[in-house]
Amino acid sequence: MDFDFSDEQKQLRETARRFLAERCPMEAVRKVLDGEAAYDAGLWRALGEMGFLGAAIPEAHGGLGAGYLELCVIAEEMGRSLAPVPMASSIYLAAEFLKAAGSEAQKATWLPKLASGEAVGAFALAEGPGRISASRIKAGVSGGKLTGTKLPVADGHVADVAVVATKGANGALSLYLVELDGPGVERELLESIDPTQGQARLTFQGAAAEPLGAAGQGSQIIAEVYDRAAVLLAFEQIGGAERALEMGRDYALERMAFGRQIGSFQAIKHMLADMYVSLALARANAYYAAWALAAGAPQLKIAAPMARVSATTAFQHCAKNNIQAHGGMGFTWAFDCHLYYRRSNGLAAVLGSLSTWQDLLISRMAELNDLGAAA
Repeated sequence: MDFDFSDEQKQLRETARRFLAERCPMEAVRKVLDGEAAYDAGLWRALGEMGFLGAAIPEAHGGLGAGYLELCVIAEEMGRSLAPVPMASSIYLAAEFLKAAGSEAQKATWLPKLASGEAVGAFALAEGPGRISASRIKAGVSGGKLTGTKLPVADGHVADVAVVATKGANGALSLYLVELDGPGVERELLESIDPTQGQARLTFQGAAAEPLGAAGQGSQIIAEVYDRAAVLLAFEQIGGAERALEMGRDYALERMAFGRQIGSFQAIKHMLADMYVSLALARANAYYAAWALAAGAPQLKIAAPMARVSATTAFQHCAKNNIQAHGGMGFTWAFDCHLYYRRSNGLAAVLGSLSTWQDLLISRMAELNDLGAAA
């Protein structure tokens, strides 16, 4: 079993890295951070033109039809560059919900737009702070009209369409597709730790909504899509963690103190070594999860949360210690360290908290052990 990427996939990585180095310098990230733009719309369309957004979207629906491994490669490069675009919301979530449960008409309408960068998607689940659960969902649909409030919704302030989780009469979750530019939808941009990945409050007051998937099957569909998205996000987090490690290493080799490079001091050596170990562990778990995702293997049930937990931990660890390696300068606005720290914490909250995924991993491993014991 070979867990390495093919030569063609490695070539795709190099192409994506060169493209993002040219089109997404830190100045472009800071432009969105400073509020000059909601996201980099030009970069978003260019990513669509390059075919990156449609890597895992079928050709019949406007994508490349390449596969999940290619999308993992692209996700890693997006993480390295901190691309200020709605990648997770649109491609890892909205597109995957459409692929998993959308009607042929819904797929034909929205997947080509997402693949080309013409549209932005979002997923609206949470209805306030705290751990998300079906019992806390209050939004509902009656007569094809959606009422309720969702927050925070990643990229909800710029999205054209949203997949919205609602509660039915029997308490089970259902999913609906809502065009956010239509009547009955109000948006409010929220403050967040990473303005380059904005969060919004969406208020629905009789907004038109069409079912996405079978009624009452929302929880099962969400679990399926979240496993896929967890793997893709893990690669994005690994890309960010690797770049943070490189930044800390390079600074430690350049900065002089007491007549020697600070990288020669034991404390810095150990810090960088710990960063490398956490990154290597996360990469190993992510590669295994990528194989399970691409192969449609049952191991994905364990591999996805494992990749999510280790990648989240690695990115936060590397981003924080990158600041420490830079010393007092690392805390300043002028240096780029805080951009990676912001993104590491922002991505840690996507799909639910780290503790949520840790609990999910434990419960799934317990179920697997129970099945093994019963056999």
